[in-house]
Amino acid sequence: MPDWSYHTMFKHILTKVPGHIGREFIHRSMNSIASIPGGNQLIHFLGHMNPSPTLAVKLFGIPFSSPVGLSGKVDPLLSGTRAFSNLGFSFVEVGPVTKRKQQPSVKPYYERETLNVIFPEELESLGIDETVEKLQGYNGVNLKKLIRLKGSNEEIIELIKKLSSFSDAFILDFKVDILDHFITVIKERSKNLPILLAITPDQLSSKNDQLSCLIEAGKIDGVVIDADCEDSSFTSLKACVNKIRSIHKHIPLIVSGGINEPEDALEIYHAGVNLFMLSSGYITSGPGLPKRINELLDNNQKREPEIFSGWIWYWLFGLAVFIGGLLALLFSMTRIVLPYDEHFLGISRNDILNFNKNLLYFMAHDRMTLAGTMISGGILYMSLARYGIKYGIHWCRKAVNIGAITGFLGILLFIGFGYFDWLHGLFWLILLPFFLKGYFSTKTINATPVSVNKRNHQAWKLSLYGQLAFIILGFAFIIGGLVISYIGATFVFVQTDIGYLCMPPEMIKKYNEALIPVIAHDRAGFGSALFSVGLLVLMISLWGFREGDKWVWWSMLIGGFPAFLAGITIHFVIGYTTFAHLLPAYVAVALYIFGLIFTYSFLMKGENK
Repeated sequence: MPDWSYHTMFKHILTKVPGHIGREFIHRSMNSIASIPGGNQLIHFLGHMNPSPTLAVKLFGIPFSSPVGLSGKVDPLLSGTRAFSNLGFSFVEVGPVTKRKQQPSVKPYYERETLNVIFPEELESLGIDETVEKLQGYNGVNLKKLIRLKGSNEEIIELIKKLSSFSDAFILDFKVDILDHFITVIKERSKNLPILLAITPDQLSSKNDQLSCLIEAGKIDGVVIDADCEDSSFTSLKACVNKIRSIHKHIPLIVSGGINEPEDALEIYHAGVNLFMLSSGYITSGPGLPKRINELLDNNQKREPEIFSGWIWYWLFGLAVFIGGLLALLFSMTRIVLPYDEHFLGISRNDILNFNKNLLYFMAHDRMTLAGTMISGGILYMSLARYGIKYGIHWCRKAVNIGAITGFLGILLFIGFGYFDWLHGLFWLILLPFFLKGYFSTKTINATPVSVNKRNHQAWKLSLYGQLAFIILGFAFIIGGLVISYIGATFVFVQTDIGYLCMPPEMIKKYNEALIPVIAHDRAGFGSALFSVGLLVLMISLWGFREGDKWVWWSMLIGGFPAFLAGITIHFVIGYTTFAHLLPAYVAVALYIFGLIFTYSFLMKGENK
């Protein structure tokens, strides 16, 4: 559930139902998707949320792919664990785990005044038996697990016996009766797994001496600051971090809660926190928060980007598509039917005009829409190469490869109609070397994008609606391309086409049997191109929207203009203005304009305060 769907649709619904019901609906849904074959790949496709390898940290001898984890308060029933590994999290907190099941009457709730989720003092717990059963099912999930234990000293020792094989570290709540001897016993029973002590800001103020004694004695391996108390604030959280760091410079420090925006995580990270677990902020800011934090942290490292010279081959591939589109546009505006078309048909352009001039105009309509789509596709390919692949951005290369390969496969549709257009075949052969050279010379590309987005400001919130509009537009192009290709491969004409031509296909076939295969070839060509460009629009919309990335906005603006201009203008030029036929185009234009307007401030104005 990416931010563009969570904030624009689901959040408005979920905030009106009890929090625990909405939580379980989301987590169970995501977990179900992640559990089916290809589910993880689908979640990854929608979000590309994996953290950059440069964010990897090692703590307690344990490798973490990034500093970002998820608090157990968010998923106490372990309903969504399988999906969290795809959302940019490096680890999850499990628990609190108690000996017996806990179902407190007070549930977490959304407080509209503060826009925060309030967690009760007593949290839900599955109990040890069900927790073990759940963890057994998540053995293959690529997430580190920090298990929080709750209960009497005797119960905690019993819990550790059953959970040691599933845990990377244990978290204990700070209590007055936590003694050196007790922690020593726990260490032995857990086979020397790291023991972390969780303490609230209030406890730190009153029990700092006791905490210091445990740290100096080497009894605990790290400290967890629980920042989700009702009277806690980000300022008090920073004060706690600074206080501990001033006394204990090297003790591993983890913060649980208190982070609502990417900049909060950056500030805490700079203050000396090693890891942080999202809680209320994950719910209020949306599931994209870990990705936004990872990209901001990566940007903060200020590395010089590596330049990949192979980008130029992808750019030349896009340029060739662009030029091919211009040539197709020129032909569609002049001759329409080329000499090799006439040779295949056995009749001339004038013969078609004399038979039914609308038939020639109809062919111009198919060929001009194809030309506009090719020009738009070429612009997008060149932009992705120049502003993404050049700097090693993996998602840009992936988008170009998927778009290009589906475009190449479209030639198979042409062959099926008994009419092989040699010019299309030649064009295919010209494009292929550029693509293959680009593909093989950039195989080592694996950089993840960085982001400057720090706050949940208004421009970011509005951009999610614009992003959703572009995503719908991309899906619409893909579906439209499939439908048009199917029509071209089967009955060729829809009812509005027949109305414009004023004659049934049987009459056209009777006049010249080769005419329908040529028209079907044109339709398939347009459908294939629309499908390919739709994939490009979709992938840019899913993976490329980051604050201040002007090139994305300009690519959408300039890239969309030729397709819409050619596709709509030709209908009015030839008089094919049936409203039902043009309605999909009108809707697409509306989505295009809406997307440009609502993403402008976020993409074009850079950092917003």
